[in-house]
Amino acid sequence: MKLEYLQHKISEEAETERFSGAVLVKKQSETLAASYGSANISEERLNHPDTRFGIASGCKLFTAIAVCQLVEQGKLAFSSKVLDVLNGKEFARFSHDMTIHHLLTHSSGIADYFDEEIMDDYAALWLNQPMYLLRKLQDFVPMFSQHPMKFTPGERFHYNNAGYIMLGLLVEKISGMPFTDYVEQHIFAPCGMKHSGYFALDALPANTAMGYIEEADGNWVTNIYSIPVKGGADGGAFVTAPDMQRLWQGLLDHTLLNPELTALLLTPHIHDDNEEYYGYGVWITKQNGEALKYHLMGYDPGVSFHSAFYPASGATVVVLCNKSRGAYPILKVVEEWLLQ
Repeated sequence: MKLEYLQHKISEEAETERFSGAVLVKKQSETLAASYGSANISEERLNHPDTRFGIASGCKLFTAIAVCQLVEQGKLAFSSKVLDVLNGKEFARFSHDMTIHHLLTHSSGIADYFDEEIMDDYAALWLNQPMYLLRKLQDFVPMFSQHPMKFTPGERFHYNNAGYIMLGLLVEKISGMPFTDYVEQHIFAPCGMKHSGYFALDALPANTAMGYIEEADGNWVTNIYSIPVKGGADGGAFVTAPDMQRLWQGLLDHTLLNPELTALLLTPHIHDDNEEYYGYGVWITKQNGEALKYHLMGYDPGVSFHSAFYPASGATVVVLCNKSRGAYPILKVVEEWLLQ
């Protein structure tokens, strides 16, 4: 079916869901780019196909790529013991058996600063910890480093933001650079992602969408008091839809990693309770024993994000949304069109 049909179906779903964001679909030589809703409600500034949006945990892939680059350079191994590199006293309660592989696959066993198994209100974190003080990876460490291990490393999958904070600290220790600078220089720049970055909420650049949270009375507030002021290794980068497409291209054409490391990153190393698989920083859905799609997702108050690559067709999809919900219904519309 032609892209005109898909454009119509997306617009229908966007109206039904009151979707606010940007959509990019690329399949072979065909490209669909669309935008809906407002980047700034007060100023009546609309979203555009090249507006910057936060992607929350969607950028764990960037962290995984950074670690894999250091492995490719011989500066790390996936079997390296984390505490051999991060030997600070603040991690004294953590198991010395924990490896880089465990952190990458959410199987380290450390406690998370936001544990999705027992918590459901991300904004509640900031009742005692001012979010405006969280500007560096080290600022997050006191939020989880004194908790005991939840389980033995490698025992099971447990989605874990703190584990990716530790990976970011490893990148900083080995590269000698702030984590966000490393990603911008060694991942974004090689891919041509000129409009993406880790921007502080109190210093957002032009053409960036505010994140919005709908309250019980139907009014909207921004998310500036609901998430850390600046993102890092576990989430919080801002990207445009075209730049996210460039990231997929740079990964798949081996601009970022050699073929061996790229294949390892995209290998289904572990699965969750729903039989969704996880590689290094990327989710993998399998069908008939093969990878149906490699996908990223991110959710924060005022942020929802999905992006996927479908190997059978070579298609990529990016859905960016500056509301807490809305990206997934649009992705499903696109998938129905792609997979029919």
